[in-house]
Amino acid sequence: EIRKKVKKDMLEKAAKQGFEDVSFVQITSYGKNQDFVGKRLNEIAKEFKNDASADAQAELACEIRENGGAGVIVHKMSDQDVERIFQKPYTMIAADAGVNRLDSKTSPHPRGFGNNARVLGLYTREKKLVGLEDAIRKMSSLPAQTFGLWERGFLRPGMAADVVIFDFDNVADKATFQNPKQYATGFDYVIVNGKVTIEKGKHLGITAGTILRGKPAEQSQAFSLKRDLRVLDLLFYKSNEKFSLRGD
Repeated sequence: EIRKKVKKDMLEKAAKQGFEDVSFVQITSYGKNQDFVGKRLNEIAKEFKNDASADAQAELACEIRENGGAGVIVHKMSDQDVERIFQKPYTMIAADAGVNRLDSKTSPHPRGFGNNARVLGLYTREKKLVGLEDAIRKMSSLPAQTFGLWERGFLRPGMAADVVIFDFDNVADKATFQNPKQYATGFDYVIVNGKVTIEKGKHLGITAGTILRGKPAEQSQAFSLKRDLRVLDLLFYKSNEKFSLRGD
């Protein structure tokens, strides 16, 4: 009876969100059966149960949960919503992707390999949703200030030497939901904490990164500068309809 209720609730919730079944769920990792990896629940149900109905998909979800669960991608986001939210001046860019091994039997979200390249190539160069300066701000100074990483996010004396040199005309994400483990193109050099990590598009095997922890602004040696920069960001947010900040 509990199983019936779980399946019923699952499909009712999906219906309220505009879905006829739970085929929006795609498996990224599953220890019990790696043949499920990279496929959606309706595809798995059809292949392994010869039944792609909504009930069969819900039953499959219950079985996967019983067998320890699986990593999933949930295809529910609207491209229109993403583009609208992306353009807001207070929106920062990030990805919740984990560290992925190329030789593992997983099919992770393509954001793990192409998130920032997609911002530069698709949303900035092709669709022109924001200017290049603002796109970079969303990926550097804005998140650094928001999380109290006061020595990062700007190219200035005294800051950590984190530098990305890219070809704006050719930067692009190559990762897809069907083939996610593909590196982005157009990134010529990446310098992390002053160490060249990627040179001419090739990783040198250097691992100079470190865990970053935010701290109060008054502990920063450049507190007054960061305070002024934060004020500029707030002005940008409050007056976005009237003007747009460019450059430094």
